Amino acid sequence: MKKIQLLIFLLFVNNVTAQRGIKIGYIDSEYILENLTEYSEVSDRLEEKAQSWKEEISKRSREIEQKKESLNSERILLTKDLIEEIESEIEFEEQELMDYQQKRFGTRGDLILQKQQLIQPIQDQIFNAIKEIAKSKSYDFIFDKSADIVMLYSDRRYDISDQILRNISRANNRKKLDSRKDKRKAENEEIIDEAVASKNVINNIEEKEENNSQVSDPKRKLTVKELLEQRKQKNSNKRKVKD
Repeated sequence: MKKIQLLIFLLFVNNVTAQRGIKIGYIDSEYILENLTEYSEVSDRLEEKAQSWKEEISKRSREIEQKKESLNSERILLTKDLIEEIESEIEFEEQELMDYQQKRFGTRGDLILQKQQLIQPIQDQIFNAIKEIAKSKSYDFIFDKSADIVMLYSDRRYDISDQILRNISRANNRKKLDSRKDKRKAENEEIIDEAVASKNVINNIEEKEENNSQVSDPKRKLTVKELLEQRKQKNSNKRKVKD
């Protein structure tokens, strides 16, 4: 099947070449993935999960084996019904363990599904970088050395894997810079909000103190005008009393 695909591809390329010059490049997706830190982190996380599942399977398997050994050593002392009951329980646990293994490591198991989910964003990055380079450098074809179409010969000068890695690295660095800028902006806004809040609190305290001082200070010094008015009022009151 691969040979047929390769033959069809070569015939197509020859047909296009006969009409005009073409520009072909290729990538090595395995090489790209191995040199991406994001892929290494994903692989490590999956390996930790897989190891945890394997340990659980190994533990349950040992427990089943211990039950079998115990049954064999005590079989002569047990009744037929009790032996059948224990054997049935062991068979059930063995089937349960097989189902668990399939759930974790089967063709549609958790390991494969989680790997696809975690790697999909990385594959999208690679694909977007390929499209960007293909458009900017006018490539007619870019194919994968690690894919199904077998490369019988590949000239290293047409390998753009390192260009893909550089593009992805630049994109990731831009994201990190944008993330840092957003974080700094949020921190600055928080500092400003705290400063405004503190200022409002101080203003409220000062305003309350001023109001309290005006209410609680009846012995305030009178002005000259107020003293004259006060004396005039007293004299007037005295005249009224005499009259």
